[in-house]
Amino acid sequence: MKIEIWSDVACPWCYIGKRRFETALAAFLHRDSVEVQWRSFQLDPSLPEHYDGTELDYLSTRKGMAPAQVSGMFEQVAAVAAAEGLTYRFDDVVVANSFTAHRLIHLAAAHGKQDAAKERLLSDHFEHGRDIGSRDYLTSLGRDLGIDAAAVEELFSTDRFADEVRQDFAEGRALGISGVPFFVIDRKYGLSGAQPAETFTAALEQAWQESHPLVMVDAGSPATGEDGAVCGPDGCAV
Repeated sequence: MKIEIWSDVACPWCYIGKRRFETALAAFLHRDSVEVQWRSFQLDPSLPEHYDGTELDYLSTRKGMAPAQVSGMFEQVAAVAAAEGLTYRFDDVVVANSFTAHRLIHLAAAHGKQDAAKERLLSDHFEHGRDIGSRDYLTSLGRDLGIDAAAVEELFSTDRFADEVRQDFAEGRALGISGVPFFVIDRKYGLSGAQPAETFTAALEQAWQESHPLVMVDAGSPATGEDGAVCGPDGCAV
């Protein structure tokens, strides 16, 4: 079973959704048969490489909301994140364009480190105030993931993986995805938003049952033609 997750590194609900999905997957009986692939999405492609201002400034300007209202929103989201074991520090968030970070996730996928890269980027952005658009930071992250420095350097000297990131954007649009996180199971089921773990569990179970239906076999004895004896609410066959 394959699950594709469209997500942006700069999306607070995407990290919460990741944790809730992981909770459901960890308890899923067939988790070893599940392939998870992270897909790229940008909430604001027009964002400059580096924004001269705080997350509060940025969202207040972009959404046309009063700063006090945005601060209240931060508090609510941080409380939800805390319930999932995450420590959001919105005052420390560095606002930056996430396009190169998405390219790094694709590079990490080529080295079998996609989920580790996604986890670090989300945590470093929302919990540790790291600059996800910084060349120094992304180079350091690549080194931590065990990726050759020359391969990481290509992200800054060439357009490697840029087409793959844009293809993710295009596939997301074709599927009707306009917000993230968005979870697609076997290109058949879609779940929008950071759903509760129980919702992910139900979706996993339903998708698995439909792709692996129980097939009944003829239980009759070849020698006697008799059916297998069973017991039910009204008693047992004699």
